[in-house]
Amino acid sequence: MEQQHVAQVAELERICFSDPWSEKSVAEELVNPLSAWLVWVENGAVCGYVGSQTVLGETDMMNIAVSPEHRRMGIGEALIAALVEELKFRGSHCLSLEVRASNAPAIALYEKLGFLQVGRRRGYYRNPKEDALILRKEWQV
Repeated sequence: MEQQHVAQVAELERICFSDPWSEKSVAEELVNPLSAWLVWVENGAVCGYVGSQTVLGETDMMNIAVSPEHRRMGIGEALIAALVEELKFRGSHCLSLEVRASNAPAIALYEKLGFLQVGRRRGYYRNPKEDALILRKEWQV
């Protein structure tokens, strides 16, 4: 992700999430040494993105979104695969994430990519209130 993508990523946040990151928060990730954010761009437009933060070799996926008109085309899967490769290069050995317990399509994608459920956070999400499943994928560095 580069500065020119920030406004479009923030707009996708607003479209896709009930509690979106602000444009300022997205922009701050550009200078955060712990962060790795990737975007999928077609014809100059950001169609999807994934963002993460790594501390001591362990990475949390902060956000992933694909625009509604570009879903079910493999973009989310490709973004996660590219992120895992980037994280391996950076020395991370795992990727964890939270997902709404009701988000069956996302859970199916994560399981397809080798993520396993390692926990549950009760009431993690608000608007609407819902549990989060904690999923994790590990690999050898």
